[in-house]
Amino acid sequence: MKMKQAQKTGRDLRPAVRVAAVVLCAFALAGCSTVKGWFGGKKKDDGKPNEPAELTDFTASVKVDKIWSANAGKGEDRIGVRQGPVVADGRVYAAAIKGGVHAYDLQTGKQVWEYIPKRKDKDKKDKDIRLSGGPGAGDGLVVIGGLDGEVIALDAATGAEKWTAKVTNEVIAAPAIGLGMVFVRSNDGRVTAFDAASGERRWFWTHEVPMLSLRGNGSPTLGPGFVFVGNDDGTLSALAASDGRPTWDQPVAQPEGRSELDRMADVDGTPVLDGTVLYASSFKKQTVAIDAPSGRPIWVSEHGGAGRVGVASDRLIVSDPSGTVYGLDRSSGSALWSQPSLARRNLTGAAVQGDYAVVGDFDGYIHWMKLDTGEFAARERVGGKSLRAAPVVADGVLIVQNVKGELTAFKLQ
Repeated sequence: MKMKQAQKTGRDLRPAVRVAAVVLCAFALAGCSTVKGWFGGKKKDDGKPNEPAELTDFTASVKVDKIWSANAGKGEDRIGVRQGPVVADGRVYAAAIKGGVHAYDLQTGKQVWEYIPKRKDKDKKDKDIRLSGGPGAGDGLVVIGGLDGEVIALDAATGAEKWTAKVTNEVIAAPAIGLGMVFVRSNDGRVTAFDAASGERRWFWTHEVPMLSLRGNGSPTLGPGFVFVGNDDGTLSALAASDGRPTWDQPVAQPEGRSELDRMADVDGTPVLDGTVLYASSFKKQTVAIDAPSGRPIWVSEHGGAGRVGVASDRLIVSDPSGTVYGLDRSSGSALWSQPSLARRNLTGAAVQGDYAVVGDFDGYIHWMKLDTGEFAARERVGGKSLRAAPVVADGVLIVQNVKGELTAFKLQ
């Protein structure tokens, strides 16, 4: 887990301050793993309570086939931006900090195109643009943000550059595309809307960022006429897509506690809209269901985490900061089962593939669990490097991206 601190100037605080916040967390948060665990080192569970749980053997009940792999470039490593792929129209779009944006065929992994961004420095030499977060895709566009506030829109079919823009801070969440606009969330709590055709700025909205919060942001979620945003202070906001006007604001969890660490309540997973119901989860271990048009709370569950919620037909899947995975009843939020055997393994947000819940962990393992019971069904390892972005599932294919920029796709047999 990484952290960020609020910026008053639109620029990051000194690296030493950010590192100090991370190290402080190692000793102050019971839900955090050891520092070595955060950054990809493997530890055994030899009775020490703060170390990642050792994986135990089980008999697999489903066969998982690796169907392809690819490398998008130099990955995020320790930057903590949870860089992950997106799927649209049968293609996988992925980016790396250095290595550009790549389009792959979803079923075969064959590269369709690549885009390598360059800019001129003060000496008029080409310089790499550091791409961050993951790309967003939709309406014929692929849009990616950068660590220096760049926004780059590409033609989804060819990878040709359509337009570029700039925002006030680094972009570590995938942009959302729809309703004739591109919505970009930057790390200073601002959402900026650009015209999808021209890149002209249409409006922006800013939400105050707490003094201390987790490193990471969820993407905006689009609904009919709305943009939904999970905030670092534990709230969920609905904005009018046409002009950015706030229409409602609801807490997912209250930022309560004696210290800034205790009060962290980030909603860092992209909210999930299913019909008219919006689901979101918080680092404070709470998950909510909200009526999206009105903002009326439907239920609150005492289980959850900062990552994305996995949605199945009758239940939700959440992973909490301590490493427990829960299956929640969609109608009430009550816990149907829990799987505590991945304690302190820094789990990703959840996904659903067929009849299985899926999460990744700090050591490159992917874990499939039965949706009805939470029992382990399969396990695979990809590259031995940390998985921070939630797995993505489309057309029966599950894709993960690790911190080295490696993509791997799996199907169930």
